[in-house]
Amino acid sequence: MTKSKFRKKYKALRQNLSSETIEDQSLAIANNLLKLDIWNFDFYHIFLTIEEQKEVNTEYILNILAGKDKNIVISKSNFEDYSMSHYLLTDNTKLKKNTYNIPEPVNGIPIKTTQLDVVFVPLLAFDKLGNRIGYGKGFYDRFLSNCKPNTVKIGLSFFEADTHNFKTSTDDIKLDYCVTPRKNYRFNVK
Repeated sequence: MTKSKFRKKYKALRQNLSSETIEDQSLAIANNLLKLDIWNFDFYHIFLTIEEQKEVNTEYILNILAGKDKNIVISKSNFEDYSMSHYLLTDNTKLKKNTYNIPEPVNGIPIKTTQLDVVFVPLLAFDKLGNRIGYGKGFYDRFLSNCKPNTVKIGLSFFEADTHNFKTSTDDIKLDYCVTPRKNYRFNVK
């Protein structure tokens, strides 16, 4: 199956999830994250949920990070060159949805990708080797390739690993972990 067919399959599966299921499973994902040994770092990058795409609700993870007094970093997408810029999320950060309904910071304190210790990665699907399929624009692969080699990359998914191994290219960046409502997957983490 091609990446575009996997995308179509998992988008359809997500669209069939009820609001209640999304909330319950997002909370279960946040609770499973607490089982990982990732909480001794300083800078955590997280995506803000695109509700229209029925993404994992990251509000629960944001609350965990705030409760642990971590530096929370969010991004702004540039659709001209498919790059992302990153900003510290503070009480003064103003958010606005862009034309793709992605909540983004209007202003803020810039953060370099080399400062990031942990990145929570959105995805549509993943396989048992830690390969992920996103929306297809390559934003996260470009972003993750500029992070430190030891930055921890954690996918968040409502669904378990696909039984097929995805075809990958040299630009694809593998996950270190993927967390679902039912379990935590670990890939080649030392």
